[in-house]
Amino acid sequence: MTTRRDFVKKSAFASLGALAFSPKSYSKIIGANDRVRVACVGFSDRHRASHVPPFKALAKEMNFEMVALSDIWNRRREEGKAFLEKQLGNDIKVYRNNDELYASKSVDAVFISTADFQHAYHTIEAVKAGCDTYTEKPLAETMDDNRAVLKAVRDSGKIVQIGSQRRSGANYWAADEYIKSGKFGPITMVELMWNVNQPGRWRRPNLTKDLKESDVDWKRFLINRPEDSFDPRKYLEYRLFWPYSSGIPGQWMSHQIDTVHWFSGLAHPRSAVANGGIYQWKDGRKNADTLTVVFDYGPLNDPTNGFQVSFQSRFSNSAGGTKEIYYSNGGELNLDTNMISPNGGLSAREAGEMGMQANLLTAMKLEGPKVETGSNTGGDVLTFNHVKNWMECVRSRKKPNAPIEAGYQHSIATIMANAAYRTGERVTFDEKTQNVMAGGKIFKY
Repeated sequence: MTTRRDFVKKSAFASLGALAFSPKSYSKIIGANDRVRVACVGFSDRHRASHVPPFKALAKEMNFEMVALSDIWNRRREEGKAFLEKQLGNDIKVYRNNDELYASKSVDAVFISTADFQHAYHTIEAVKAGCDTYTEKPLAETMDDNRAVLKAVRDSGKIVQIGSQRRSGANYWAADEYIKSGKFGPITMVELMWNVNQPGRWRRPNLTKDLKESDVDWKRFLINRPEDSFDPRKYLEYRLFWPYSSGIPGQWMSHQIDTVHWFSGLAHPRSAVANGGIYQWKDGRKNADTLTVVFDYGPLNDPTNGFQVSFQSRFSNSAGGTKEIYYSNGGELNLDTNMISPNGGLSAREAGEMGMQANLLTAMKLEGPKVETGSNTGGDVLTFNHVKNWMECVRSRKKPNAPIEAGYQHSIATIMANAAYRTGERVTFDEKTQNVMAGGKIFKY
């Protein structure tokens, strides 16, 4: 088991950037002399900006090589091949779809950065083909997909790293250790926030004008979603349209709610309620541009014990930015400032009136560099560490920082949030059937 101190020590060099990489001898690890052949499944902006830079910095010393690209859009195949060959300096074989890629028997691992609703399906394809994966979040947007991918990965024994890169941040490891040590006290409330003012967020107006149905494999795009006629906006701007994406919950909330599960040791909320709408950007989208979700967390057998988590996000005003604040009776743990403080804790005056002792946390700074947590995270220390951790685990066969269970758990929460918003119901989770329930019915679409 890797401790926080081990983690901080191992990853400290990353804060200096990719050029500081100086690996230990990977030749001591079994199989280190075998080159790991990697493919990109879905050439996206995320892959270009976030996966490629750390891979490029680490590949030579760790004996990894990007050899292939699979994409159902001809333009992305051409652009991806040119970009990867220029960045990595070797030939990239392109495939029209994943069937062709896996039939080639030419890859050992893949980066998956396709549309939100495709992540689970494509991960299942990959592990069944014998490949390890780095799978972007959200892992799944329906419980059918979520249960299927969890089973497939567990049955395969393959290494799957979910793209929840906070799990490779030294400050988050420090926060987890502090909370689990008992020094923080029981969590009483968590406030999560993710605000932007970006009318172009998740829009691709120039590309949608040019995209023709003949350029893509539309049926492969839909995979297990209901049959639908070709729509370039749904293909390129899928994050704005359910059931191709839940939008805010799957893209942004999934990052922050994952830390709640990690720090608390709880696998999912007990219930969720939500409200929101399309208040600002009336551009034909179907997913909310403003959303507030309130979760109840705690032991299922003890409804009197637990805490509340509030998440809010708006696209119309960026004030407040991105925040993650944990509260206890003794103060707060703020992952925006990386500070633990007695702010709001039980003072001597208030405690004395009730015959109690004051309860104030000792102010301290979390160990580890402050990590940028804004909406444009990607080419940062945190993502560098996360890709590196995946590559190390492909070699060592150890469990990565964000294993399949982490993805399964954040997906339960995001599906519950989406269900609460779309049905207006107080949503719960059926532990026995592993289904999200809204109004006494299983939520699907």
